[in-house]
Amino acid sequence: MQRLQSTRLQANVGAAIQRLDHWTRNPWRRLSLLALAGLIGFLFGSAITSVAGVLGQMDPVAALLVVLGAEITIRRRRSSDPALRLPQQLLDLGRIGFLYGLFLEAFKLI
Repeated sequence: MQRLQSTRLQANVGAAIQRLDHWTRNPWRRLSLLALAGLIGFLFGSAITSVAGVLGQMDPVAALLVVLGAEITIRRRRSSDPALRLPQQLLDLGRIGFLYGLFLEAFKLI
């Protein structure tokens, strides 16, 4: 398999992930960053259901498509590389918050 040329953008993104991982060595910083990812996911989940409701779209179909998209995204992102552990945790907690926002909005309709 042929390797692609390393670009400056790719190097900067990799360095930013390493700096973020180094910054989150403190457990309180890591916990606050993960909590923030969960809350932002919750905000997006709540916002998407509100927009779908205002537009008069079929809510169950829209929710099904969004949940399938979230699950497919998380399945494709699995990696055993320890350098990608923090981004995976952020993505997981964002997904959990997102799905929690969807479920909370669904319970409001009952």
